[in-house]
Amino acid sequence: MGLPFRLLETAIHVTDVRASRDWYARVFGIEPLNPNHDDRLCAMSIPGAQVLLIFKRGGSTQTLTFPGGTIPPHDAHGTTHFAFAIAEADLASWRTHLASLNIAVESEMKWDRGGTSLYFRDPDQHLLELVTPGVWPTY
Repeated sequence: MGLPFRLLETAIHVTDVRASRDWYARVFGIEPLNPNHDDRLCAMSIPGAQVLLIFKRGGSTQTLTFPGGTIPPHDAHGTTHFAFAIAEADLASWRTHLASLNIAVESEMKWDRGGTSLYFRDPDQHLLELVTPGVWPTY
C-alpha cells in the first residue's frame, strides 16, 4: 500500500478503570489525557504522541452516540500483551523501579539480535514487556 501510518492507540479492558489508571501512572509516570474520565474509559498519554486506552471490561458493548458521530461497540476478555520500548542503558533502572513497587519480573528473555525483554503483569494480569533495541529488525 505504501501510505504512511503509525500506531496511535492500544487498548486494554480491565475490571477497575480507576485502579488501573493509578497503577499505570505509578509504574510508568504517565497521566490521563481525560482528567474527568469516568469508570468506563481512561486515556493515558504515552510519550511520543501515543495513547493507552483503559476500558472497563463490558463497558463498551453498545454503540456510543456523540454529536460528531458514533463509536462502534467493542470489548475484550482474557489477558493481552503489549510492549514498551526502553533504552538498553535503562534496563537496570527499570528492574530497580519494578522491584521498588513490588512488581515481580515474571521472565527475562535475551534475544538473538541482542535485545532483552522483561515481562511482568498489571493488576488484570495483562502481560507487559519492556524491550531494549535488538528484539526486532525494526527496533
